[in-house]
Amino acid sequence: MRLLNKHVIITGGSSGLGFATAQRMLARGASVSLIARNRIRLVEAAERLQPLVNRAGQRIEIATADVRVRNDVSQAIADLIQRAGPCDVLIAAAGSIQAGAFQHLDEQIFHDLMELNYFGTLHAIRAVVPHMQSRRVGTLVAVSSVAGFVGSLGYSAYTPTKFAIRGLMEVLRQELKAYNITSSVVYPSDVPMPVTQSNNGDGNGNNQPQPNPDRLAQAIVRGILKRRFIITADAQSSWVVRVGNFGSPLLNRFFARPLKRSQPQPKPHEDNTPPTGLV
Repeated sequence: MRLLNKHVIITGGSSGLGFATAQRMLARGASVSLIARNRIRLVEAAERLQPLVNRAGQRIEIATADVRVRNDVSQAIADLIQRAGPCDVLIAAAGSIQAGAFQHLDEQIFHDLMELNYFGTLHAIRAVVPHMQSRRVGTLVAVSSVAGFVGSLGYSAYTPTKFAIRGLMEVLRQELKAYNITSSVVYPSDVPMPVTQSNNGDGNGNNQPQPNPDRLAQAIVRGILKRRFIITADAQSSWVVRVGNFGSPLLNRFFARPLKRSQPQPKPHEDNTPPTGLV
């Protein structure tokens, strides 16, 4: 596959991984359309990308939408397709992360992260797939995480959203293959250890942590060109993906070790009498 003269739509495209990927796509001769919730950031991003436009017909478009709202996303993508042509590549990069012990997290956080990370991805995909099916060509890229392969202590709200993205893309890989639609999943190593703080996005995923957005963007471009299903950019995420569920007990012990060392040890019981209710 070549990216020259292709139309690439990127959610969460005003900063972070989405913006870095837009830079790489423009350098390959593609036109890019950015979707995010913050109009000011979108305008600023487009202005920063403009110097990279160096081919006739190459363009940068923006559309404001909250990816959590299906109608917002559908309308934004329809407008972008009308302005810049059919979507050849969709990169669903919008997402956010929040850490915290399970029992200390408000239940609304679980709903919010699923709405943003999973349904935000789903809404964008559902908006472009009918167009790709009718043209019998297209590429779908969704950003999961190493947390989509193994649960990490302190990320009980975040991890299920990334498992869901991984599962969705594995199904679409099979269902859409007959339409010549390629599906890819990106696995950044974006879960820090041990858990020390929460990281919140701006509501459309522009603060999703990435160790090196440009390096990951390079991996995404390379993965698209080579039609890879699994896209990784570093040794750690590549190792986790390869070990996967077969090694989840070992991975859980590896991820838990730094956190256990940082937790205070319980004080021993003062006498030899077992605590009430324990035998």
